[in-house]
Amino acid sequence: MSDLMAPFSDPQAVARYAEGPPRFVPGFTDLHRMTTILLGERAPREARVLVLGAGGGLELKALAEAHPGWTFDGVDPAAEMLKQAGRTLGPLAPRARLHQGYIDDAPEGPFDAATCLLTLHFLAPEERQRTASEIRKRLKPGAPFVAAHSSFPQGEDERALWLSRYAAFAVASGADPALAQRARAAVAVHLNIFTPEQDEAILRGAGFSDVSLFYAAFTWRGWVASA
Repeated sequence: MSDLMAPFSDPQAVARYAEGPPRFVPGFTDLHRMTTILLGERAPREARVLVLGAGGGLELKALAEAHPGWTFDGVDPAAEMLKQAGRTLGPLAPRARLHQGYIDDAPEGPFDAATCLLTLHFLAPEERQRTASEIRKRLKPGAPFVAAHSSFPQGEDERALWLSRYAAFAVASGADPALAQRARAAVAVHLNIFTPEQDEAILRGAGFSDVSLFYAAFTWRGWVASA
């Protein structure tokens, strides 16, 4: 895991972070746009929003631009990524408080909405369940939560095929083929990937209801749920 997380502490790699997700995550910009719509269905005009895994600031910026009345608490373990989030937000930065750490370092809320994008797959099973539960505890009853991360069938043959498609999409999107293969190997070894059915069960086990799949793109899935 230290090898996988190392780029998030490298200032030069962090400065180029925004180039990566669109090449590895199909519909990355649209994922942010859908998230703003899903949260906006129930969050009030002046909502307070928790963003777990906020480093880089890309989803913070998308949410802030779409909803001018919202304020944010963004949490991320990587100090360099939080610095980048501040730079990404630019003039929007006063609307976001950034906290270094994990879910236990997040304010208690209660929040009107929450997101956790491209993050939960880094966590071991028990910690993922606990983190989802802690997010739920910080939300007002009925508040929307959007999660999206790596999630796909885990049968031996299926897993290898989907990982190859993950790398092929990156190459087709302009990533260096060698980099794409290194990313594929890192994902295969280091990420804690579950099936979509298991991921949905984790959300329900954390106390969320109305768990609904809204995004499916190669090795990625996204859900919206209610606290």
